[in-house]
Amino acid sequence: MTHHRLNAAAAGAALACLAVFGSTPGSAASPPAHTVGPSPAAPARFVAGPCPKTAEPIAALSTARCGFLEVPENRGRPGGRTVKLAVAVIPADSAKPAADPVVFMAGGPGGDTFDDIPFLVESGLNRGRELIIMAQRGNLHDRPNLACPEIDRFNEQAVGLGYDAASAERLMLDAVKKCRDRLAADGADLSAYNSTENAADFADLRKALGIRQWNVYGYSYGSDLALTYLRLHPEGIRAVAIDSVTPPQSAVLPWGWSSAREGIDNILKACAAEPRCKSRYPDPMGTLTEQVRKLEAQPLTLNARPPNGGNPVKVVLDGGAVLNLLVANAIKPKDLPAAIDELGRGRPDRFARARAADSVQPVGETAHGLTQSVACSEWAPGSTESDVLKAGRRAFSGWPDTVLAQVPQLPFQYGMCRIWDVPDRAAVQRVATAGAVPTLLLSGTFDAKTGASWANEAARTLSRSTSVRIPGTTHWVVPQSPCAQRVLASFLVRPTAPDTGCAAGLTPQPFTITPK
Repeated sequence: MTHHRLNAAAAGAALACLAVFGSTPGSAASPPAHTVGPSPAAPARFVAGPCPKTAEPIAALSTARCGFLEVPENRGRPGGRTVKLAVAVIPADSAKPAADPVVFMAGGPGGDTFDDIPFLVESGLNRGRELIIMAQRGNLHDRPNLACPEIDRFNEQAVGLGYDAASAERLMLDAVKKCRDRLAADGADLSAYNSTENAADFADLRKALGIRQWNVYGYSYGSDLALTYLRLHPEGIRAVAIDSVTPPQSAVLPWGWSSAREGIDNILKACAAEPRCKSRYPDPMGTLTEQVRKLEAQPLTLNARPPNGGNPVKVVLDGGAVLNLLVANAIKPKDLPAAIDELGRGRPDRFARARAADSVQPVGETAHGLTQSVACSEWAPGSTESDVLKAGRRAFSGWPDTVLAQVPQLPFQYGMCRIWDVPDRAAVQRVATAGAVPTLLLSGTFDAKTGASWANEAARTLSRSTSVRIPGTTHWVVPQSPCAQRVLASFLVRPTAPDTGCAAGLTPQPFTITPK
């Protein structure tokens, strides 16, 4: 949920792609501008064009074929405006690729999809198959782009405020309102940025590219989207792989607390299972609880230098900040017991530096408009702030209510949703996906955003599913784990019988042991 991520038939597919894309690789330029005037309802169409200009050069785009998919913004309103979604097809690394490419569904929602391409290529997603990338509606490189620089600038400022402080809430809600007002004034139909429309976009993309059958790979929110796509548009799907699983039927805001507890528990249990770690850090959860209580009562204000350089910035460490740094994997699991021990001994440096990292934001690159439209129409309805607090108390009994009242990684979300004001879509979205399409579910045991147990709920109604847990990995498993990459590659070759043997012998990376 919320930021990092193989014959004659083959010849026919290749010719279809050439016909769609033309023969010239894309150059570094922005897609054509979006036109906002109303137009008659028309089928989706793909228009070849240059590849997007990315903040950092992406080598794979130098040989990619790019363009945009033009679709209705709201399929329920014929004659409305259209949106243009950036697309890239990354060539396979073999001369004779398989006929069925892989299409990628990014997490977020709202993160820069194209920024994930290097991780996907390094993980072998275009090994023997073309890899198809499409920025979900509203993302960077799309027209329109639902970026909210107002929220990005607040996030830079927030490191110097209490995580759950009234001042932080006031400034955040003000930023959200300014963004919503601006996007609405620009003509965006914010109710149309949801998983149903996202799924329909991918169904239209397959048809527009002339692809008979493809494989789907999605992580985090992309797994939610992939399952929604499989439920609504099963035609043409050969196999589905989902990573860091978010089942649509269970994606509701209070659920974040059980995942946070599961991921943190698994890290600390792994420490207890390692003799040197257990001896050096006998009670890290007790120390963490003590520090969360202490810092929530008396926050620390420090100057800390961001990990990637720059001038020191003011940061505030309270209990909510500490918890959310852990959920965000801002401190690597192998260092977590040491960091908690240092915090308990009056040395908060690791946490302060991790907090300072958010003082540098890629302003304008995250489509917060898509994030809010999905969260407020699909995840928030049917629950309340009281439900979040109850879930927090179940997960971390005895922690301060001010910490537990906020959804991990999504503080003040109900207040934001009251401002965002999009229709409740829970009834149409929170539906289990059932079927016999081969499905691979990959989970990291140290994932505190989408806990590994979440895959069980999704697998229950997928009759030909294979679930694999990768020990010691956090959110977005495949880029972190050579074993997960081998499992995924095997699945794409043999979806009903992937080789999962490498996972059996895996152990987490040894923990950092500091001197007493």
